[in-house]
Amino acid sequence: MKEISGRKQGGISPCAACKLLRRRCAQDCVFAPYFPADEPHKFASVHKVFGASNVNKMLQELPEHQRSDAVSSMVYEANARVRDPVYGCVGAISSLQQQIDVLQTQLAIAQAEVVHMKMNQLPSASSPAATSENTSPISVKQIMPNNNNNNSHHHYHPHQTTKSFFTMDMVVDQANSLWSC
Repeated sequence: MKEISGRKQGGISPCAACKLLRRRCAQDCVFAPYFPADEPHKFASVHKVFGASNVNKMLQELPEHQRSDAVSSMVYEANARVRDPVYGCVGAISSLQQQIDVLQTQLAIAQAEVVHMKMNQLPSASSPAATSENTSPISVKQIMPNNNNNNSHHHYHPHQTTKSFFTMDMVVDQANSLWSC
């Protein structure tokens, strides 16, 4: 027998949605192209979170070329909601954003270390007049107050322009938020 979108002609095998809902799968079933019979878990999680009626309405309101992407999004969100009922995929996104923030801070520190090492290799030392009077430099300790730096004898003082961090002096220029040494 010839198969059409996962269903056999003649003895029609229902899609995963119709099988779960225990109904006859019509030839023009809106679920059939996106929820094949061999992937019942896809529709089960979507049905549990959104409900079959709502999924049906969403799919019918969309043009056919957007339905596949919509189903993928619904499956992703439904699986995220099953894992984390309160935050769903927003919890995963938030966690990833926090990781990005930490990594960007670590990258900025590493870049500052590279600049500092390059500056130490130059024969002439940079002058303290390089910082503008209109800017108020802040230390890395202020940016990362919970760092695990064991140099606890270093504290930020309002008139201090540099802060030792991993044996280097760094200043953050607040006016244009660039790292400088």
